Amino acid sequence: MTSNRRDFLTSMTGVAGLSMVSAPMAFAATATAAASAPYKNASLPVDRRVSDLLGRMTLEEKIAQMLCVWQKKTEIQDGSGEFNAAKAKQVYPHGIGMIGRPSDRQLGQAAGAGDTGGVKNRNALETAIYTNAAQKWAVEETRLGIPLFMHEEALHGYVARDATSFPQAIGLASSFDPALVQQAFSVAAREMRARGANLALAPVVDVAREPRWGRIEETYGEDAHLSAEIGKAAVIGFAGDNPVLAKDKVFVTLKHMTGHGQPENGTNIGPAEVSERTLREDFFPPFERLIRETNVAAVMPSYNEIGGIPSHASHWLLHKVLREEWGFQGVTVSDYFGINEMASRHKLAPDAKEAGYYAIKAGVDIETPDPLSYLSLADLVKEKRVSVKEIDTVVRRILKLKFQAGLFEQPYVDANRADSLTATADAVALARLVATRTPVLLKNDKGLLPLDGKKVGKVLLLGAHAKDTPIGGYSDIPRHVVSVYEGLQAESRAQGFELAYAEGVRITESRIWGQDEIKFVAPEVNARLIAEAVAGAKNADTIIMVLGDNEQTSREAWADNHLGDRETLDLMGQQNDLARAIFALGKPTVVFLLNGRPLSANLLAEKADALVEGWYMGQETGNAVADILFGRANPGGKLPVSIARSVGQLPIFYNHKPSARRGYIDGSTKPLYPFGFGLSYTTFSISEPRLTKARIGVGESTKVEVDVSNTGKVAGDEVVQIYIRDDISSATRPVLELKAFKRVTLQPGERRTLSFDIKPSDLWFYNMRMERVVEPGSFTIHAGPDSVQLKSVKLMVG
Repeated sequence: MTSNRRDFLTSMTGVAGLSMVSAPMAFAATATAAASAPYKNASLPVDRRVSDLLGRMTLEEKIAQMLCVWQKKTEIQDGSGEFNAAKAKQVYPHGIGMIGRPSDRQLGQAAGAGDTGGVKNRNALETAIYTNAAQKWAVEETRLGIPLFMHEEALHGYVARDATSFPQAIGLASSFDPALVQQAFSVAAREMRARGANLALAPVVDVAREPRWGRIEETYGEDAHLSAEIGKAAVIGFAGDNPVLAKDKVFVTLKHMTGHGQPENGTNIGPAEVSERTLREDFFPPFERLIRETNVAAVMPSYNEIGGIPSHASHWLLHKVLREEWGFQGVTVSDYFGINEMASRHKLAPDAKEAGYYAIKAGVDIETPDPLSYLSLADLVKEKRVSVKEIDTVVRRILKLKFQAGLFEQPYVDANRADSLTATADAVALARLVATRTPVLLKNDKGLLPLDGKKVGKVLLLGAHAKDTPIGGYSDIPRHVVSVYEGLQAESRAQGFELAYAEGVRITESRIWGQDEIKFVAPEVNARLIAEAVAGAKNADTIIMVLGDNEQTSREAWADNHLGDRETLDLMGQQNDLARAIFALGKPTVVFLLNGRPLSANLLAEKADALVEGWYMGQETGNAVADILFGRANPGGKLPVSIARSVGQLPIFYNHKPSARRGYIDGSTKPLYPFGFGLSYTTFSISEPRLTKARIGVGESTKVEVDVSNTGKVAGDEVVQIYIRDDISSATRPVLELKAFKRVTLQPGERRTLSFDIKPSDLWFYNMRMERVVEPGSFTIHAGPDSVQLKSVKLMVG
């Protein structure tokens, strides 16, 4: 790229910038004619603009809007990886609808989002220059000047170099704090839009009932209500509450519809052999609620099949349910290669063309990440197997979103401001705050925590990931990740205690999520490290062990040579060996877990003096760990999943049916830690729930009130949880269902009365005829700090 062209692209902040460069004569004539076209008139209603533009498009231009380019970006880039308009014009003469991950430099390689250990991805300025160049080509050098969607990953922050990294999704769910989650994703949206991205491939609202599944960390846990509440906060954070997209917001893509979170064998993309009732009562609710209650622009089908039909081929799922029942007006976006996998993996279709036929008929609007199956759409139209009307219906939805995003009026970003809007001081401070509100205190029966810097003596920090701190999958490289060691170093200097470090145990040779091969550390290497750690521990007064997982030991298994699911829930490698050796010394020991999936940490639960489930905590991990351990922050997170004692208990989700969990002859059916569980440095009292109306009619509502008091000596957070049980029903119902929660901060001695609505939607279910109804009868309303310690009151309906 010449310096003059680069200067032009970095200076563009609007359409006015285009006047500085003359377009080729052919396009100048088209632009002059189009300038007066109704679709160019921002004062006209969006639907009229869409109709006008659609009427001017050729079939080839329409189909181009249904295509995306990602790995094939090499075809539209020069040798240095810069966008090349001449190449784009040659390869995509009719334009294209979307570019995937403009921030990455994967150069045609199959890889995951974020850091892959190869080349560094684009920074803020470089990405903004790239998106401006691509939009300039689309707007100025294609016949009709239709701007581009630019999608990026944003699971727990924008997945891009230098962007702010928040705690992993499962950690965000542990916060039980939708308002805070909304703030986090508002930051992600701001950073994305500053670089030219306008569509997030997030949030993931799969209900996750399979902890062996490596993608469980990407979810908000096992409960539909919690997933919906946290997911709703994410959508509003990303997209705002107006269908017209603000300049610092991005559209969202709900993922993955559906059943993805309970795969057969616990392996990614496995069949989800669940009934329609289970789909409607457990997996659908987060999707339905968010589509009805927020501005969801896109929905992504899941890779798995249900009842022999892959989601990408399910007309029932993507049309009957999604559009006819729920009224969804946005677009559906295929998961990466999800259409072609109907031929390559599911064997539903003989080739890519037929896979595309299945997908378009089912209701998949856009193929990602690259043109493959939908390259045959024109042929299918010529063969009269797909109608032009069907294509028009899809393209109308795509164009409407582009108008609502304001891309026709403002396709460019101010590249010179992109970096200054990335990882700002307020964003970093928020990342630290969020990271203090996600950890879950699982054990502290001896009162070891919080630590007192004046009494801890010599502290020994153990664990490879105490220094090389993981932040979870779908991450790039933030400007700075504060390691646990760094955070405790600062603490030791501030409080004057001595801090030593030993690696103790190493799990893998690297932790790069995008690398296919996983090299586990040899046991003899860890035996030496454990011996060194024990020797150091003998001279320590307090020990802090950082154990868990990393980005390679539990992750998305996106290919047969890139695995990420697990057959056990145990700590990997020799971590338990280190723990046994340290516990044998009898020293005060805290275990802090950094991981993305629930672990069967039986040894730690039994022997540790204090145990904290931190999940992956993002770029401010070390600072937040220090805040938690030394009492500046009081842990108030709750488990969004049940933690099993072993894989033999699976499935272990709390909202099981009455006939489940009868018992084992050789063990317990109770989880190691139940859903909703989490301790604090203080204590709380929660009263019995009280109903404002103890009897209501079918279709009526009531309120339940609960008193919560801080009975301890320090301020802290409690999450009051409301569960409902339909006592007698015409189809079996779960023993408990979470229907409401509220996280509150209370000072010592403070008491507060909380009020929760009980609505018909909290009581309804699907009867024998699969009709959604509220049946007359008794309901038990439970209140408590988790799904086990509950107090109850009866509600009569009818």
